[in-house]
Amino acid sequence: MLMYIWIRSQRFLVFIAVLVAADVALAHTPRVNDKADLVGKSFSAKDTLKPGEDPNQDAQQCLDGLCWTPVPFQVDCEKSDRPKCDALVRFPSPKPSGFEAVDRVAMEWYHARDPEGDWIKAPAMIVIHESGSGMDVGRTIAYALSRTGVHAFLLQLPGYGERRGERDMKVDHFLQFGRQGIADARRARDAVVGLPKVDGECIGLQGTSLGGFIGATSAALDDVYDHVFLMLAGGQLYEVLQTGQRDAAQIRTRLAEAGLSGEVLRKGLFSFEPTRLAHRLSAQKTWLFSGKFDTVVKLRYAQALSEKIGLEEEHHVIMACDHYSGILQLPQLIFRMRETLTGEPLEIDE
Repeated sequence: MLMYIWIRSQRFLVFIAVLVAADVALAHTPRVNDKADLVGKSFSAKDTLKPGEDPNQDAQQCLDGLCWTPVPFQVDCEKSDRPKCDALVRFPSPKPSGFEAVDRVAMEWYHARDPEGDWIKAPAMIVIHESGSGMDVGRTIAYALSRTGVHAFLLQLPGYGERRGERDMKVDHFLQFGRQGIADARRARDAVVGLPKVDGECIGLQGTSLGGFIGATSAALDDVYDHVFLMLAGGQLYEVLQTGQRDAAQIRTRLAEAGLSGEVLRKGLFSFEPTRLAHRLSAQKTWLFSGKFDTVVKLRYAQALSEKIGLEEEHHVIMACDHYSGILQLPQLIFRMRETLTGEPLEIDE
């Protein structure tokens, strides 16, 4: 318990350490103010979703419930109020919920920059945040990736950030928003591929905790992402919520208070259960990072996902941490993801 309190109290300092490590790697000079270059601009995009037919009947039923008919759509760049965010990328959700604020997807764009501070053409990463309302871990990962020369887009899940609406709806619409978030994460790839300076030949997907569950299922729709990085996530969603401690226990209690428990919750979660589609992911371009002492997403649930994907040992990294101290691993994980995306080692100034 004392260790848990220490980790939570030191989180801000750890975030600083992550960003300092990234800044040292690039030794950036002050950035030029080019945010206005994108504000107000719109870009045409179109869905490339091609799930195909799955010979597994259960997997096909899952796909039928999550996919949509591909259509053209518009991507808008708006001003972001966050000082480190270069633009807010907006586009319509392919699986609308009926709530206006929720159905317009929002992504925070953190530009890839060179050592002089100018934004450059580079690979991109869609980052899906954790369950915390502040999206602190997701934002830290996105910003740090941008400082290592990768365009990073923090996807705000339904009910978060710009998509919160007039009241917090995340619990009451947990199941619906889960399915919507999976679709949004897949369309996000098609939304960014045509944006200025984004290398459309290499786009990755990264998710942490809740974002890892969403990301695993989204990436498996048609395995279009070039690289997939899942952190502190796994499979067997219902079991995770029933047996997990701390964050999982809090979510379990809140869902029960909203009338979501037992068979109703089980059936709802099964509609986007990652292990139903995990066999569709490429084991060669998927990485899973798990905590050996994780009591929120226990290791056996991470192993269940890993086995369904067919990951070799080097692609399922088991870290000596729990769900919270795993944040201490972020600097090396960020550098690892960057090197995988770019195919180049990261040069660190002495």
